[in-house]
Amino acid sequence: MGDRDEEEELQMALRMSLHGSPPAQPEPKRSKPPSPAGESPEAEARRKQRELMAAAAEKRLRAVAPPVAVAPPAAVAPPAAVVVPPPSQPTAVVAEQTSSPEDVKVESESTVVPMEDVKEAEVELEVDVGEEEKGEELHPELAEKLWLMVFGSGVSKAVLAQWSNQGIRFSSDPETAMGLVQHEGGPCGVLATVQAYVLKYLLFFSDNLGNPEVSDPSFALGQRRFYQSSFAARDDFSSLTEDGKTRALVHAMVEILFLCGTGKRAVVAFIGGVIREKVDAALEGLSVESAIDFQKVLRISTFTSRKDAFTMLLANIPLFQSRLGAMLFLISSLLSRGLDCIQADRDDPSQPLVTAPFGHASQEIVNLLLCGEAVPNVFDGKMDLGGGMSLKGIPNDVEVGFLTLLESLNLCKVGQYLKCPKWPIWVVGSESHYTVLFALNPNVQEENELEERESKIRRAFDAQDQSGGGGFIAVEGFQQVLRDTDITFPSDKLDDLCNAGVIVWSEFWQALLQLDKRAGGMKDPTGLMGKKQFTIYHFNGIAKSVLNGSGNTGGSTPIQRPRICKLNVSVPPRWTQDEYLADVVSSSASGSKNDSVLSLAPPVQTACQHAPLVDCIRTRWPRAACSWSGDVPSIV
Repeated sequence: MGDRDEEEELQMALRMSLHGSPPAQPEPKRSKPPSPAGESPEAEARRKQRELMAAAAEKRLRAVAPPVAVAPPAAVAPPAAVVVPPPSQPTAVVAEQTSSPEDVKVESESTVVPMEDVKEAEVELEVDVGEEEKGEELHPELAEKLWLMVFGSGVSKAVLAQWSNQGIRFSSDPETAMGLVQHEGGPCGVLATVQAYVLKYLLFFSDNLGNPEVSDPSFALGQRRFYQSSFAARDDFSSLTEDGKTRALVHAMVEILFLCGTGKRAVVAFIGGVIREKVDAALEGLSVESAIDFQKVLRISTFTSRKDAFTMLLANIPLFQSRLGAMLFLISSLLSRGLDCIQADRDDPSQPLVTAPFGHASQEIVNLLLCGEAVPNVFDGKMDLGGGMSLKGIPNDVEVGFLTLLESLNLCKVGQYLKCPKWPIWVVGSESHYTVLFALNPNVQEENELEERESKIRRAFDAQDQSGGGGFIAVEGFQQVLRDTDITFPSDKLDDLCNAGVIVWSEFWQALLQLDKRAGGMKDPTGLMGKKQFTIYHFNGIAKSVLNGSGNTGGSTPIQRPRICKLNVSVPPRWTQDEYLADVVSSSASGSKNDSVLSLAPPVQTACQHAPLVDCIRTRWPRAACSWSGDVPSIV
C-alpha cells in the first residue's frame, strides 16, 4: 500500500514538472525541446526549470517503479536549489501554484528548499558545472565574532574602504613584474607576507610550479638542499610569464592556509554567487560595512587536500585579484586557524586585529601568515613572567622571515627563528608599513664555525632574557647559559661578570671575545674569519608616481608602479677585542643617539650609504655596509 501511494505521488510530481504557464501551442516532448526561435528568455527559463524538475522526478521514479517511457532530459546541471532526496525518503509535493514556478516548493523529510527565481536559474544555466563555487554559508553568530575580531565595534568607513579595495594583483611594470601592487595603506601586512611566499616559489621553485603539491613541506625540504649548493635564482623578473606568476601566487596561498590549519586543512573564503568571468561586474556596488553585510555574501569551502585547494584557488583567482582579495585571504587564514585558536594565541584578544586609527595589519596578522599562529611578539618561544603568566612568541622555525626597524631602535628583539628563515626572504616592518627583502642565493645565510657559535650563544642568552629584549639576564639564567653552551670562564672573570647581580649582553660579549674558543669563547688566533659580500633586493609594493625614474615634472603622464632596489652588502670580519672596545668608546664619545643605539655600526666608508632599511639589515648582519644606485630604498 505504501509503495503504491509513493508511486502515485512521484507520478504527480512528474506531471507537475511538465506543467507551467499554458503554452500557446501543445508542449512537445522534452526529448525534442522547442526551437529557441520566437521563445522569450523568461519562457525558455521556465521551460528549462520544468525539464530539470522532471529529470529529478524521473530519477526517483526509476528507483522504485518500472521504467517510464520518457526520454532523458538534455545534459544540463540542475540548479543548487533543487534537492533530490535519497531513495529511502519519499518526495512530498506541498502545493501546486498556478502563478509561477518560483512558488513551487519541494520538501524532503528535514529540509525545505525554495526554487531559485527565474533570473538566478537563467544565470546558472549559462555556466558549466564548477564555474561558480557554492560553499557553505557562515553562521550569523560566527560572522559577528569574526567581524569584531578583525575590525572591532567602532571601525571607520575609511578603514573599511582600505580593506575592501585592495586586490592581490601583480604589477604590470616589467621591472617589478614579480611584485604585488598595493594601492591602500591598511592591508600591507597581508600583501607583503603573501609577496614573500610568492618570491619563494618564483625564485626557488620556478621549475615546479605545475605541481599542485609543491607546497608540501617534504617537497620543499629536497629543494632547499638543492639550493644549498652554488646555485642561485635569476633576477630577470621581466621574463616571468603570467601563468607562472599566477601559479606561484596560488602555491603561496595554499601554503599559508595549510600552515594556519596546522597542515591538516585550509578554509577558503569567497563571495557566493559570483561567476569567475564576471567578478568585477558582480562586485560592483557591493558594500561590506557590517557583520550582516559580511554574512550575506560570504561563503566558505574547507579542504584537506593541497591538490584540491590548489585547483579551487587557481580556478577562482580572479576573485582574489578583485578589490576584496586581501580581505578574503585574511578571512581565509583566520578561519583556517580557527577563531578560538586565534584568540588563544593572542596576549590581548580584546583588541581588533586591524589596528585603529589607520587600519594597519597588526603584528598578530603578520605572524599568523608567517608561522601559523597569531602570536603578538617576534622573539623565540615564550617569555615567562612568573605567576603563571607568559608572553607568546614565534614557536618554531619559518619558511620566510621578518626584520623590523623597531629592533634597531631597541623597542623589540627579533628572535633567530624570524631572522634566519629557511629561505633568504624577509618581511620588513617599519612604524607604519611592511615591505620585502630577499636574496637570490640562500648562501647569504650560511655561517662559518664561529658565526654558528655566536648564534648558539645568542639564542641561549635570549632564552633566559626576561626583559623583553633588553639584553640582560639574572645570575641564575647566566649559569644556565654557560652550561648550555659549554663556556668555561676563569673564576675571577666569572665573579666580575656576576658581581652586579645581572649580566648584560655587551659585557658578556666582550668577555667572550677575550676567551679562547677552546674554552667556548670567540677568540680566533688564526684570523680565518673572512668578509662577506652579497647582493640583496628590496621591494616596496606601494604604487608611486614615476616619470623616467624620477618624480613627475610635467609634460608627460606619470605611471604608478612599485619600487625595487638592488643593494650591494659587505659584512666585515668579526671584530677583535680591540676593535670592539674602540667602537664602544667612539660611540660613547659621539653622544649621538643613533650611534649609541647602533653600537655595531661600521666605520664610515665612502662607498657606504645609509637609509632606515640599512638599520634593518644590520639587525640581521651586524656592521653591514650597503650601497645602491638610484633612489634611496624606502620602507614607508
